Amino acid sequence: MTQPTSPTGGSPTSPSSAATGAGSAPTGAGGGSPAVFPGGPALFRLDPAVAHLNHGSFGAVPIPVQEAQAALRDEAHADPDAFFVGAPDRIAAARARIAAHLGADPDGIAFVSNATEGANLALAAIPLADGDEVLVTDHGYGTVTAAAARRATVTTAALDPYLPDEDAVREAVLAAVTPRTKAALLDHVSSPTARPIATPRLLAELSDRGITTVVDGAHAPGMLADPLAVGADFYFGNLHKWGYAPSGTAVLAVAPAHRGRVRALVPSWEDAHGFPRSVENRATADYTGWLAAPEGLDLLARLDAAKVRAHNSALAAHGAALLAELPQLTPLPWGEGIAMRSLRLPPGLAETPEAARVLRERMAAEHGIRILVWPWAGGGGIRVCGQLYNRPEEYERLAAVLPGFLSGA
Repeated sequence: MTQPTSPTGGSPTSPSSAATGAGSAPTGAGGGSPAVFPGGPALFRLDPAVAHLNHGSFGAVPIPVQEAQAALRDEAHADPDAFFVGAPDRIAAARARIAAHLGADPDGIAFVSNATEGANLALAAIPLADGDEVLVTDHGYGTVTAAAARRATVTTAALDPYLPDEDAVREAVLAAVTPRTKAALLDHVSSPTARPIATPRLLAELSDRGITTVVDGAHAPGMLADPLAVGADFYFGNLHKWGYAPSGTAVLAVAPAHRGRVRALVPSWEDAHGFPRSVENRATADYTGWLAAPEGLDLLARLDAAKVRAHNSALAAHGAALLAELPQLTPLPWGEGIAMRSLRLPPGLAETPEAARVLRERMAAEHGIRILVWPWAGGGGIRVCGQLYNRPEEYERLAAVLPGFLSGA
């Protein structure tokens, strides 16, 4: 993780990239623009009048995956009995293909609808008694943190957005552990601030203290080469973002010691099979997204996943460098290979969820630009992403109009 100059004018010490996995500091617009990925924009049916710089929120489904899902829906409509009777076995086969891409045990992962469902399944499988606590951070995703609060008292580790590196993040998390901490729910890559939190070292240290680790990997599958290598007890991540799967497609990975306690939130006729099959069956639900999901990771592999990841990360870095030239914005630390970058807004802007929503929607309505605006006391932030369909000029467009918003126009 690399630390840009702090908003107070100081320059915190940055450890070497060899020690932290940090990326290089962006060089600004003068460093040249990344080339458009060959054929990348043509893979999507996005409105060309809109600058879609917010892939991290909802993703976008490539045309080949859309077509695969459409063919599956046609099949379901042609013979519903055959489709639904055979669905459990076909889901298991699709799961095995996903597991091969993620380097996972196909009997240790299950399809779920999204990261929030994965969080609820994981937390429900952890034995917690009265007085036990679940550790979270203030960078966590709202509905995932709410799932923890339903199960136990929540202790929140406050992470200054300007913490310089992964060691500082690790120390801040460990400092929040109490004698009552029984589980820790941490982001692999945080959604608003786009920084790594759940590193293998941190998870190992928590495990050594007898704490069950649960990792929200909402942004990791597809964006990171080996997302499950962090070694969590429970890990859930979306496939419909960087894995190019249809919406409503995610996976929950569970270490062997915990699989026997994972129970479906709603019982089905597959309950007797246990995890993972028991949590996947939803009666007459639309399974076509899950069945088409392997096509997304297959496409990523055909395009050369390493090249796609490098391209997307470079695009995000380019966009962040352009925005960092605006004096009112302060870039936040980032992790190598992450295709999202965040910058802090000046005090008075996006300090509440409603203010952040208004700024985000004004940007879309007035300029056709989609970005994430996240709230934070003392000044919120913005996050830009890089994806195959993006062009350098879209970030230039954002940098050109943003000063009007920063000045309160």
